[in-house]
Amino acid sequence: MIIIKSSREIDLMRQAGKITAGARSVARQMIEPGVTTQQIDREVHRFITKAGATPSFLGYGGFPASACISVNNEVIHGIPGPRVLHAGDIVSVDVGARFQGFHGDCAGTFPCGSCSDEALKLIEVTRQSFFEGIRFARVGYRISDIGHAVQEYAEGFGYGVVRDYVGHGVGAQLHEPPEIPNYGKPGHGPRLARGMTIAVEPMINAGGEAVYVLDNDWTVVTGDGSLSAHYENSLLITDGEPEILTFADDI
Repeated sequence: MIIIKSSREIDLMRQAGKITAGARSVARQMIEPGVTTQQIDREVHRFITKAGATPSFLGYGGFPASACISVNNEVIHGIPGPRVLHAGDIVSVDVGARFQGFHGDCAGTFPCGSCSDEALKLIEVTRQSFFEGIRFARVGYRISDIGHAVQEYAEGFGYGVVRDYVGHGVGAQLHEPPEIPNYGKPGHGPRLARGMTIAVEPMINAGGEAVYVLDNDWTVVTGDGSLSAHYENSLLITDGEPEILTFADDI
């Protein structure tokens, strides 16, 4: 069942979103050669808890960290650890924060030091595919209209759009109905209504769309070893333009 949020719930989600966006900014600022993914996770955790929230991901389904940090060919759900970042890496950071019962959820992919033109283009196209998609995050459009716009834009650059993982509703639960695929034909699925809160998150591969999960049962990687990028924000459906609840000026 799709949940329409009350004014009070929306206010709490704005606060959760602000904290979540701040945590993503903390992570972005730390991405440089010589830093470990565990160090980034530690600072994300510290930021979220200091803000009076709790990390949404820590312990979720058994996940052992506060942030998912995925490097290069890792698509999503990378587990932070002793891995040292190097110049030329691209680093996807996915964070969530729960504030007074409501979640924010956002992600971004960032260059570590000097990166190839290929990598920078993938990051930018993935980010822009999100904005292409949310042109249809308006009352009266259908869920598939968002995904179709993401797919059409990303595939126009020859990239693969991940099918196995999708966006979702967000609110009192980290993952709520409806699912928000990043692909598909327009005009299908539930209609968007005022007060819905959703997380739109393109996951785009430089190569093919195929992915698989590593033996740690969490980290998803590209099937062909190509680079992957991820961009996500939580949105509120309004009477006009969607409100990005996890927006940050620098991301």
